Amino acid sequence: MITCKKKAEVKRVSEDLLAQGPDWVTFYREILGLHGVVRHTFPTREAFAAFEQSEDNKDILQMLAKLRRQGPVALDENEPTRVITVRLPKSLHETLRAEAHDHRTSMNKLCISKLLQFIDGESVPADTEPG
Repeated sequence: MITCKKKAEVKRVSEDLLAQGPDWVTFYREILGLHGVVRHTFPTREAFAAFEQSEDNKDILQMLAKLRRQGPVALDENEPTRVITVRLPKSLHETLRAEAHDHRTSMNKLCISKLLQFIDGESVPADTEPG
């Protein structure tokens, strides 16, 4: 079970960092990243999942969205860019392209936005073990 005190502390740390004016990548890394404050504070799968559904997490994602609107991030040797290849049906690709156009953004920015959203475990099919 997660406590209100822990959630409030995570939100306070997030607001303090936001006030320092970081780029969105730094904010993400320090707050939501694998070694960030959220995962350190809520280390179990259950605690992390509960935090993801909280209003405090929604507020932190809004802080991140605000930082992302500030424009491109300078290259940082401490945070290299990684590329993934995703195989998807043509119809899904066309839908994403149209959605990016409607939002007047790139597909890359749209996909990053979608990756940053909360997804409940029931929405993600598990890989099956080979027989």
